[in-house]
Amino acid sequence: MNSGAEWPQKKLTVGLSPASVPKGGSGFDLAVACAVLGAAERIDPATIADVVMIGELGLDGRVRPVRGVLPAVLAAAEAGYEQVVVPEQTAGEAALVPGVSVLGVRSLRQLIAVLCDEPVPEEPDDGRGRPDALPAGLMIPGTGLGTGLAPAAGRGDGPRPDLADVAGQPRPRQALEVAAAGGHHLLLSGPPGAGKTMLAERLSAVLPPLTRQESLEVTAVHSVAGLLPPGEPLVSRAPYCAPHHSATMQSLVGGGNGMPRPGAVSLAHRGVLFLDEAPEFSGKALDALRQPLESGHVVVARAAGVVRLPARFLMVLAANPCPCGRHSLIGAGCECPPSVVRRYQARLSGPLLDRVDLRVEVEPVDRADLLGRGGRGESTEVVAARVRDARARAAERLAGTPWTTNSEVPGHELRTRLLVAPGALAAAERDLERGTLTARGLDRVLRVAWTVADLRGADRPDASDVAVALELRTGIQRGVPMGVGQR
Repeated sequence: MNSGAEWPQKKLTVGLSPASVPKGGSGFDLAVACAVLGAAERIDPATIADVVMIGELGLDGRVRPVRGVLPAVLAAAEAGYEQVVVPEQTAGEAALVPGVSVLGVRSLRQLIAVLCDEPVPEEPDDGRGRPDALPAGLMIPGTGLGTGLAPAAGRGDGPRPDLADVAGQPRPRQALEVAAAGGHHLLLSGPPGAGKTMLAERLSAVLPPLTRQESLEVTAVHSVAGLLPPGEPLVSRAPYCAPHHSATMQSLVGGGNGMPRPGAVSLAHRGVLFLDEAPEFSGKALDALRQPLESGHVVVARAAGVVRLPARFLMVLAANPCPCGRHSLIGAGCECPPSVVRRYQARLSGPLLDRVDLRVEVEPVDRADLLGRGGRGESTEVVAARVRDARARAAERLAGTPWTTNSEVPGHELRTRLLVAPGALAAAERDLERGTLTARGLDRVLRVAWTVADLRGADRPDASDVAVALELRTGIQRGVPMGVGQR
């Protein structure tokens, strides 16, 4: 009635098919309203027979945005529909799907006018740029922006963090570059204040821009979560998600009441998942990461249904050596008993750490580096250029295969088809015989060695590349100097 249409004064029955599929949410409002108008002959039912309508209706007749428009329109296109009607605020998001005609409306009054070929009335913008965000605790207080997306330059969020801001730390910087170039998981351990969080926060900016397909995947996940920034229908940068250590298993891998919803591992898809103070996380929550780390997706089963969500992310763990954080410092006065230190470090289980390719000790920054006397490190732009070149070499080598980065290549392929230089694995084979390296660990050393070789522009890894990979994996110094692409 607020939209200028007469409400039928008779009993109405609305059927949502199929009845066996649970339905919820306000995204059906617009379609139900048009069905009522069609039954009342206010509009011709033939005009809405093959049109998909998505949107929430306010009591004033305005069409409000809802979550999940992009995946809904993708499903509509796969089902053969070519016309969709969505809220005006999400029209750019729906237009990302090729072959679909998108109509964005501000109110039911406007839609009635379009369907009846009448003059379209003007509706003022109510200023609501996006749907209500998913209440999953993944919001930045005071900004309304989800932590699933890194700040973009020029969006009014301030300057993006630069890698040149990190004082000293040549070996952790090298590990960060290798992690970005090959998609390898990373563990940063060291005392508080050494720069672990600073390094992790700058990793997403070092990663290459997302491809078109990757952008659609990431945008679809953030659309379902209601975390897309206004005016940015397509996510083009790698996301960054850093949940608090009190996060539950459901908030990490997905879940919730009713139909499962994306968790932190899905919000970090094609980007970075940073777990600061990793030993403080629940053991169940950390062990739940083991399956998505291997498969690149997570399957969440609930009574309302089973959902398969993408979860191919780059994981960064940051950990202190003990509860007080001073165990590794000489003369720092750590009073943690050895049993407490062992229990604290054992919170990161062996199977989880076995899936982490790079393990680096972050030492305290010395005075010269902190005061800038040691010179500034390389900027994000310089490191990102090397990462792009390394990824391009890997993509060219892996062309025609299902893999795009070195971290995705199975161990069988590394041992049979992608061979290293003769004699390059001598040190790794000795570690395998001593038991300091597992079979899975050897495969991961090979993957890291290929990434190190790509960074220095080599055709295949040699003994020095394998030695660098072993040092980054085991933390044992191999006496290998850092060269080109290893700064």
